[in-house]
Amino acid sequence: MRRVTYSPSYTLVPTYECFNRCTYCNFRAEPGTDRWLSLEQAEFRLRSLPRGSVIEALVLSGEVHPKSHRRTAWFQRIYDLCDLALRLGFLPHTNAGPLSYEELAQLKQVNASMGLMLEQVTPALMQTVHRHAPSKQPEVRLQQLEWAGELRIPFTTGLLLGIGETAADWVDTLTAIARLHRRYGHIQEVILQPHSPGSSQTEIGEPFAPEQLTEAVAIARQLLPADIALQIPPNLVSPQTLLDCLAAGATDLGGISPIDEVNPDYAHPKADALAAQLRPGGWRLVPRLPVYPQYDDWLYPAIRERVQGFREWISETGQFKPESGEHDADR
Repeated sequence: MRRVTYSPSYTLVPTYECFNRCTYCNFRAEPGTDRWLSLEQAEFRLRSLPRGSVIEALVLSGEVHPKSHRRTAWFQRIYDLCDLALRLGFLPHTNAGPLSYEELAQLKQVNASMGLMLEQVTPALMQTVHRHAPSKQPEVRLQQLEWAGELRIPFTTGLLLGIGETAADWVDTLTAIARLHRRYGHIQEVILQPHSPGSSQTEIGEPFAPEQLTEAVAIARQLLPADIALQIPPNLVSPQTLLDCLAAGATDLGGISPIDEVNPDYAHPKADALAAQLRPGGWRLVPRLPVYPQYDDWLYPAIRERVQGFREWISETGQFKPESGEHDADR
């Protein structure tokens, strides 16, 4: 059977507050109105997870303005959450919007990988869905991807589809990603995320058409280097569309966690149910780490040791051994 991968994950949200106001967002809270996640709360949640159920601790945050007097405290909370997750036996992956070069360098010390959605490189969206979202400027996000390459950070990026862009914009965005990867070799996966309207966004748009998603996958597979995985969120597509996307070249289903914080109206499927859904189509669902094997040598020694342990714990059949979920800070 053909393999398709996913990351067993759990999401920690330091804060939902964000100075951007994207019209399609179902995640954000107004700056100053949200109580930040404490380290004590995070530790309780991580220790409460069923043994053997999670590898990746996704630290997903709204953005505090770079010039805000709270930026330093916000960044420190993100760093401390990653450090906590690492000490408890998880592999952190942070996506917290554009960061400075220095912030990226510091977070590399406590992350197995990091990410930032490029979304689209066309500046036209700054006049529409991103008109109140300064950090969505394409040059800001492209700079982030370049810095990640310079710092040798295994990186995930992606396209948001159906927010007013054209198929030609897909090509431009994918070409930009491919160009950066050929220079630095650091893009481990690209997400193709279809816009799926939620109940909290300020402007309700149309859902992205399934047949267009399959087309986007085929284009991406043609334009991106072969060593970049293509990811489709399984909770945002029908079972048939998912199979069509896999046939077109998608290889990964991303993080499977209790709640999709970005798309809370769309529940994640359970891994067992997803595996059963894929099996008749000839696909075997296999767990993976948030860092791909070719990047292990880029990691800080303590993280690399943890990664090597997880790789040993995953059996030849792709299943976890029971001891892989012992979340013990003293290990």
